[in-house]
Amino acid sequence: MNNIDNKNNFAQFIVIFLTSFILWIVFSFTIGIDFNNNLLKSEEWTDIFSITSNKDLDLTKYWEVYNLIKTNNYDSDSVDKIKLVDSTIKWLVLWLWDKNSEYFNKEDTKKFNEVLSWDFEWIWAVVEVNELWVIIDRLIKWSPAKKYWLENWDIIIKANDVKLEWLPLYDAVDKIKWPAWTHVKLEVLRKWELNILYFDVLREKIKIPSVDSEVFDDWKIAYISINMFWDDTSREFQNLLKQYMNTNWLIIDLRDNWWWYLQSAVTILSELIENDKTLVVTKYKDIFSNIKYPSINDWNIYKWKIVVLINENSASASEITAGALKDYKKAILVWKKSYGKWSVQKPFDLSDWSMLKLTIAKWFTPNDINIDKEWITPDIEVWFEKEDFEKSYDRQLETAKEVLKTFISTNTYQLSIDKYKSEHTSSWIINKNSTWTIKNIK
Repeated sequence: MNNIDNKNNFAQFIVIFLTSFILWIVFSFTIGIDFNNNLLKSEEWTDIFSITSNKDLDLTKYWEVYNLIKTNNYDSDSVDKIKLVDSTIKWLVLWLWDKNSEYFNKEDTKKFNEVLSWDFEWIWAVVEVNELWVIIDRLIKWSPAKKYWLENWDIIIKANDVKLEWLPLYDAVDKIKWPAWTHVKLEVLRKWELNILYFDVLREKIKIPSVDSEVFDDWKIAYISINMFWDDTSREFQNLLKQYMNTNWLIIDLRDNWWWYLQSAVTILSELIENDKTLVVTKYKDIFSNIKYPSINDWNIYKWKIVVLINENSASASEITAGALKDYKKAILVWKKSYGKWSVQKPFDLSDWSMLKLTIAKWFTPNDINIDKEWITPDIEVWFEKEDFEKSYDRQLETAKEVLKTFISTNTYQLSIDKYKSEHTSSWIINKNSTWTIKNIK
């Protein structure tokens, strides 16, 4: 009997022991999960886990430095954590070496959207900030800035006697804009001028016509200025082109046009380039997403001679237009090299209402040339002289007329460029890579 009782007791002990052991394992595992979850819920450890797990980017050193600062730096408790994260992200984007990719914190995102709405009045120039002051990056056609002869790369050091040095971009813009029909006094540094320049500019709220045109009587040269690429631009251009079908030559003015509406440029080019010819290719990181845009027309295109005017403010859709016409030798390009922006940006809204604007694609000409960060070089480069500013003389447009007449007489693209060079330039000419810079016209 005792043996039976002993066996039963031993069996009960084994059952209790195994049950306890299993419960202990389950309990320990559960506690371990809870402990790890609590640990990972802390801000630092969550970031370490999620970010350093990215095989492409090891941020161990970053967190090592951060923890040393947090533990040892005397003022670390006063550091604004949000600003710390924002500045870190800004530097991350900066090192892409892409001026078109940007990070906007919540405040900057709001101001950026206000600028996109265009619901303000000012001098109408695209500006950037450097380490000290505000730099004019691009001028807009019909703008007060253009009217008062401000130029690209002018450095604005004061607005209404207020220094702009060290100000963030939108704070600096606030000193220049508002309201319409009031004056802003600007102090400007220009790299080729020894002294500070002073401008008294009248702010305006302007309406830019999409296109405008005229016919020059002497040779009946049709002139179409494309001031922007937008929804109705291509339709307006098509209507004007129908009016000018009885002319035998055309000047297209793309100066100071930095608008980005791709489809408008494609539709306009379809009026000028043979059917099914490639006009532009958009290339993405995923090559299977690449898009080729062909010319689509009924074979009835404008077949006469064309000269295109571009300058350093011609960007995006203007460069697509000029690039295709140059590749197919459909037009001679006159004036300055273009801005050099052949990329596509997409805004990404972030969880805290900030925004990341990234370059997601680039455009390529029919000859597979991408000029992002480079430019389209004109065939004949013509610079304004100082007296041109004083007399409001459009030397580039007058040169374009002469180039077009030469193009008509020779009927050949390269021969026209060479012939114009020999007939209209003197010893002041500079020849570089088949581009002729006219310094003095006979």
